[in-house]
Amino acid sequence: MGMFHWAERPAQVLQQGGVIGPHERLPWPQTAAMGVQHVIAMFGATVLAPILMGFDPNLAILMSGIGTLIFFLITGGRVPSYLGSSFAFIGVVIAATAYAGKGPNANIGVALGGIIACGALYTAIGLVVQAVGTAWIERLMPPVVTGAVVAVIGLNLAGIPVKNMAASNFDSWMQAVTFLCVALVAVFTRGMVQRLLILVGLLLASVVYAVLTNGLGLGKPIDLSGIANAAWVGAPSFTAPVFSGAAMLLIAPVAIILVAENLGHIKAVTAMTGRNLDAYMGRAFIGDGLATMVSGAAGGTGVTTYAENIGVMAATKIYSTAVFVVAAAIAVVLGFSPKFGAVIQAIPLPVMGGVSIVVFGLIAAAGAKIWVDNRVDFSDNRNLIVAAVTLVLGTGDFTLKFGGFALGGIGTATFGAILLYAILSRGGSRQPGAAGTPAAR
Repeated sequence: MGMFHWAERPAQVLQQGGVIGPHERLPWPQTAAMGVQHVIAMFGATVLAPILMGFDPNLAILMSGIGTLIFFLITGGRVPSYLGSSFAFIGVVIAATAYAGKGPNANIGVALGGIIACGALYTAIGLVVQAVGTAWIERLMPPVVTGAVVAVIGLNLAGIPVKNMAASNFDSWMQAVTFLCVALVAVFTRGMVQRLLILVGLLLASVVYAVLTNGLGLGKPIDLSGIANAAWVGAPSFTAPVFSGAAMLLIAPVAIILVAENLGHIKAVTAMTGRNLDAYMGRAFIGDGLATMVSGAAGGTGVTTYAENIGVMAATKIYSTAVFVVAAAIAVVLGFSPKFGAVIQAIPLPVMGGVSIVVFGLIAAAGAKIWVDNRVDFSDNRNLIVAAVTLVLGTGDFTLKFGGFALGGIGTATFGAILLYAILSRGGSRQPGAAGTPAAR
């Protein structure tokens, strides 16, 4: 287990605004607190994605923890990432299962077979990268493309908190109070409180919500009865996959989006830490692919490295992989606790919406950071057009249908960015600092 030995840094490093690298860790109490924050950061999306597809959210939490541990082992503990439910699967899973949008998905087995096929294709891409390196992927997906794809994932999800998580004017104001709470914690606090900005902001906003609703009767009060009634321990509902050729063909291509996400995330972490993680790219793809296959085999969603957690790392400057082992262990325990699911259900929807606005915004900003860090030259029309078109395709959820197969916004943006860059690279001059230059300098 020598490769999992982290160099311990004193807690004072936080007070001085220092960076904690992937190979380092804080004392265990602070590491555990950060692990809790990462669980909260991934929680909204990891629970929301299965609900939108008719999967069991508690099982999704459990498989996200198991998937993160698989990823940690495959990457030798060198790549800081949390694996949560991927939103890239939602459109194709709904298409493959004809899911009506409410309650459990009666046709879930067919989707699981497709998710396993996607994981297998993703793993195969990882093995190729491991064998021949990342140069071919970087030619296909230079920083102008990966930055746009990462930004689009945040922008594509923006409508969820804004449109679906505020039922009234009071709820909208409460979302604003929530992101203001997170912002105030982020800017005006120091040390561990600042590092736990998402968690502290969520708690502050929940207290304000309780005072305004339970106290003053201004909105829907917080209901804690579900927590009291839920069991402490209980197994989530496992489901066996069904292998259907049509569903597998529909769902497997999502692997390309997962590659773009993972590549963008590794580039983002490389830029933030100053440590080149390209050597672990193949292993990262394999780890994510295997985790997706294991999740699908049990009845869970496809998983992906989470930009939400990269947003937390960007805000906290703590990149220790020890934090993700703690977060994964917490998720596994919570997956077997219906009471925990009930606690999350009790968090007011507008408060979760306000936190989601911050987190999805951090994802979009991480995409822009890839452009800045790689000095992408937007005076080069090729880069300008690729970025411009990609952002609008993804944000507007531009959908293309091929017979019964529908490619939604994140998919059209990903493929669109890759194809557009390839076509436009055939002609035109490369200007200094253009995105065609290698990302890793």
